[in-house]
Amino acid sequence: MKKPESNFIKVRCKDCENEQVLFDKASTVVSCHICGSKLAVPVGGKAIIKGEILEVIE
Repeated sequence: MKKPESNFIKVRCKDCENEQVLFDKASTVVSCHICGSKLAVPVGGKAIIKGEILEVIE
C-alpha cells in the first residue's frame, strides 16, 4: 500500500502555545484560533509551517 504524500500535523503556536491540527499542504493561510498569528503559509505544495511541529498524524 502506498503511503500518502501529505499528512495532518499538530502544531504549537509560538506566540500563545495553543496546539492546533492542520493539513501540511494547506492551500490558504492557517491562523491560530486563539491569537490569530499565522501557523501555515501556502507556497504551492507543502505549506511553510511557522509554528512548532509536535507530531504527524497518520
